[in-house]
Amino acid sequence: MENTNLNQTGEMAAVLFCFPHLQGSCPRTLRLSVIRVAMYVFMVTTILMTVCGNLLVIISISNFKQLHNPTNFIILSLAVVDCCLGCFIMPFSMIRSVEGCWYLGKHFCKVHSSLDMMLSTTSILHLCLVSIDRYWAICNPLQYKTKVTVFKVILSIVITWSFSFIFSFGVVFSEVNTVGLEMLIIMTSCIGSCLLFFNKQWGIIAPLVSFFIPGAVMTCLYIKIFHVARRHAKVMSDRVATVTRHELKNQASEQRERKAAKTLAIVMGVFLLCWLPFFITTVIDPFINFMTPIVVFDALVWFGYFNSMCNPVIYGFFYPHFQKTFKIILAKIFGMNTTSIIVLS
Repeated sequence: MENTNLNQTGEMAAVLFCFPHLQGSCPRTLRLSVIRVAMYVFMVTTILMTVCGNLLVIISISNFKQLHNPTNFIILSLAVVDCCLGCFIMPFSMIRSVEGCWYLGKHFCKVHSSLDMMLSTTSILHLCLVSIDRYWAICNPLQYKTKVTVFKVILSIVITWSFSFIFSFGVVFSEVNTVGLEMLIIMTSCIGSCLLFFNKQWGIIAPLVSFFIPGAVMTCLYIKIFHVARRHAKVMSDRVATVTRHELKNQASEQRERKAAKTLAIVMGVFLLCWLPFFITTVIDPFINFMTPIVVFDALVWFGYFNSMCNPVIYGFFYPHFQKTFKIILAKIFGMNTTSIIVLS
């Protein structure tokens, strides 16, 4: 292999390979050193913020009983999903994106692809659970406590994780997504690549199951929620002059529910904004003979990963309880005096 490289033209000799001593190795992506360093800095920062931010959410809900309610248990599970993405998926994707090489072998490539698909599916299904929770809280408040119990929420979370695992690992390891693409995979495969191809059928089915159907359900529920919330606000404004103390308490509760629904709608909106370009490209790519450049796919994947960093930031800005718990936790970590921090009510 080395002798062959010596006989190549100057342009070809400059090509670097993922595994220089193996025949059939993939070429590395050539980038200026300053660009590579900038990419690593950006991606490492994103990973650290994702892991640390979601750990704050996990610790907050786990250790403060005031945050123990069905909605926050779903948010806790969602934070676990995002934290797993930051710990087990993003670091390996970072090396692949910057170097253009996969150094961990074919089998771990399948595991990585399956986990990546599983966690993104689990995320949006969790947000779907949150929208259902908010729908019952806003649109059927009298039945909320009987319909949405901790047991039902935990059962729903377990089903969500299980379905995402079976679906994602089943698709990748059964290779149904590559049926009919055998020649393309042989032509494009090389040592050091880790690409997930979808044929036309599964290029539609997988995004439908993982993204578009749950996204449509969430959108419909939130439209209904905001319609009901606006109607309640109008009724409250008409009755403001004759309210009793009990009614004021109910109104305050309704206001908190609406604010929670608004905040979680922002979480959903950010998720859709981050992942929509990737899933649209996944659907279109098989129909344009896989002409989408790998660089574009990498950029869209990282734009999707960016969502996992945004969720804790949104909670910190919009939820007073999370703001207080974050301050308490950070104060204890850095050895600051916590007496000046207001205790949760």
